[in-house]
Parts: sequence; structure tokens; C-alpha cells
Amino acid sequence: MSLPVIVDCDPGHDDVFALWLAAGHPALDLRAVTTVGGNVPLEHTSRNARIALTVAGVEGVPVAAGAAGPIARVLQTAEWIHGENGLGGPVLPEPTVPLDPRTATELMADVLLAADEPVAIVATGPITNVAVLLRDRPEVAGRIREVVWMGGSTERGNATPYAEFNALVDPEALDLVVRSGVPFTMVGLNVTHRALVTPGVRERLSSAGTRTAAFAGELLDFFCRTNDEVFGMPEGPLHDPVAVAVLADPGCVGVRRTRLDVELHGTETLGATSVDFDGMLRREPNADVAVELDVDRFWSLVEASLARLG
Repeated sequence: MSLPVIVDCDPGHDDVFALWLAAGHPALDLRAVTTVGGNVPLEHTSRNARIALTVAGVEGVPVAAGAAGPIARVLQTAEWIHGENGLGGPVLPEPTVPLDPRTATELMADVLLAADEPVAIVATGPITNVAVLLRDRPEVAGRIREVVWMGGSTERGNATPYAEFNALVDPEALDLVVRSGVPFTMVGLNVTHRALVTPGVRERLSSAGTRTAAFAGELLDFFCRTNDEVFGMPEGPLHDPVAVAVLADPGCVGVRRTRLDVELHGTETLGATSVDFDGMLRREPNADVAVELDVDRFWSLVEASLARLG
């Protein structure tokens, strides 16, 4: 029995791999994709999600556009990593997957209410859409099995010294979701930085021999080059599919139950995720936080999904 999931994303190279893992893993049933302004503006993230599904031959999964920017701030983007269109590198095909006329909130609510069991949401960008859903449609909260979010860090950031990009873009949305009471898992840089695209990983993924794998190789050429230029990491970390792996193969990612809070006001620490592993604040635990990754097992999941999609 596969687990129904919605992927909320801002593609972005690594979001594309998250979509492919969600669509290609037999333990998951991808019910919908929603997009948000993040790595690049909404017009590009929405098109890129449709391209990702088109390349992989995924049909029948609705894609809806959501929030163009954060709840209370001006959108910050990351073209410096992902290129002007969000998927720098390959020549992008025209998507054949249509854009659903519903908003992201409407699509998510429809999927949640129509399902005969609670649905998991994997969010791989700023978590604005999920926050808007919980704010505007609180009656569907009980239909959400859990939210797994790629973002934050138990250590340092990648957009500021303390804040990871997805958290920094919309910290108010993250705070709303964390405080909502919906089961929440944070998959941060402390774990995703172990999902490095080494030469051996590149060889494994290309060996799938599929159209999807060939497109993946072109994406990784660009992504690894920009990560090298910006962060000095030629083996670029593929962050977002690690969040999908939490649901696809729970033994792949180790988590700890702890207290998670979001910094909303700090001059230097805005968007920082405060993870209180030692209980110093005497606050009730409210989240699971990823702390371990079985790297080989993770890449096996990605490799198998690329081969399965064709």
C-alpha cells in the first residue's frame, strides 16, 4: 500500500530530483504538485515542475501554482545557484503537463479531502503554501498525515551565517506551520550536505540509461559547477530528495524528537532554526529533526527511481 503524498516545491535542480523520487518510488503515490516562489520566481518554478514531470513521462498528476512570495516579506531568489530560469544547464523542453487552474491551496485542500486516508506533504522550498493552507483552510489540518520539510539546519546556514535559504525566505510561514500542531519533520543542511554528488554517484545515476537519467546528468553538470563557484563544493549536495526519502524509506534518514523554534526578529539570525536537542529551554518537543543519512541507501533510492521512470 503506497503512501499518498503532495510535493510542494520551487524547482530548482534538487527539487526536480525530489519530484522524480516521489513519482518513481513504489512506496509513494504522488497525488499533486504545488509550486511556490523561491529559488526563482513563481512563473519559472511552475513551468519547471511541469517540465520535470514531462521529461519523466509522469501523467495524471495535477500541478498548481501557489504563493508568488512570502507571507510578510519580499521574495529572495537563488539564481546564483540555479540559473535565471531555475534549471540552468540543459535545453528545456516545452512541458506537456498542463498547469491546473486551481490555486495551490485549492488543489491541496481538494486532494486532502478526497483521500480515504491522511496525506503527507513534502515541502522542498519556502513553506508559504503549506502555511497559507493551514491559515485559510484549517478544517483540512486533520487530513494531513505529516509535513516533511527540506530546510533549516542544526548548524550553520547557506544564505546567511545562521539561516538556510528556505527558512530565510519565509520564516513567518515556517513558524506558523511548526506551531500548527501538524506532525512536522525538518530535514536540514546538517544532513543534506552528506548527499554529495560525487563522481561515483554521477556514474551510478547515468547508468540507469533512461531519458530521465540523461536529463539529470545535464542538470547536475550545472548544479555542481555553481555549488563549486559559490560554496567551494564541486560535489554539490542534492538537498531536496532527502526529504522525500524520509517517507519513501524511513530507515534511510535518522531523526530525533526535539524542540524546534524559528528566529523571526534577529538582526543577524533571522530565519535561523533553533533546535534544542539538550532541552535547555524547557519547552515541549514539537518536531522530528533529521540527524543521520544512510548515504548509499539514499542514492540507491534515487538511482532506482530514475531507472523506473524511463
